[in-house]
Amino acid sequence: MKLSLLCGLLVAALGLAIVHGQDAKKSEEKKPTAQKEVAVLKTSDGEMVVELWPEVAPRTVAEFEKLAREKFYDGTAFHRIVKGFMIQGGDPLTKDPSKEKLWGQGSLAHGPPDEFGNRRHVRGVISMANTGQPNSAGSQFFICLGTASQLDHKFTAFGKVIKGLNVLDKIGDTPVTRDPQGELSRPKTRVALESVSIVPADSVK
Repeated sequence: MKLSLLCGLLVAALGLAIVHGQDAKKSEEKKPTAQKEVAVLKTSDGEMVVELWPEVAPRTVAEFEKLAREKFYDGTAFHRIVKGFMIQGGDPLTKDPSKEKLWGQGSLAHGPPDEFGNRRHVRGVISMANTGQPNSAGSQFFICLGTASQLDHKFTAFGKVIKGLNVLDKIGDTPVTRDPQGELSRPKTRVALESVSIVPADSVK
């Protein structure tokens, strides 16, 4: 009698475990997977599509996407172009041509923290600008025109141009003059960043 009861309990427990396992599997199947997103940078010289790396720099990507959705970058300009090195934008002061002498000094008071990963700074990589001090990134970013290994582990790389490298190169070839600090990097003609849109990766062909 006791043996029969014990066997019955074991069978019941096994059945519950199987049902629970099936329910858990169904639950996992129903969980939506995070859709991969990209940033579309519309410039006066054409469009660039940037693959974002939340697995490398989650807080930086989240902040960049937040600013893009708030239209923070729309109407700004690439104020710094160093041939063969990088193009830099994201300064809200560049929305106002009358503040040209101040371009490069505008940004967020508090941006994302440093997230120095193992991604190298090579052509097409987008990375956060900083002052050289810890956690000093704001809204400004740059896109590499070539390999810049001296920046590795010192700046937060958070994505890469996967479409529109010809546009990147065109911007990189923009004629420049000296900025107020004497650096040969100020574009002679405005290179506008008309908009930054965050869209599903599969919507970009």
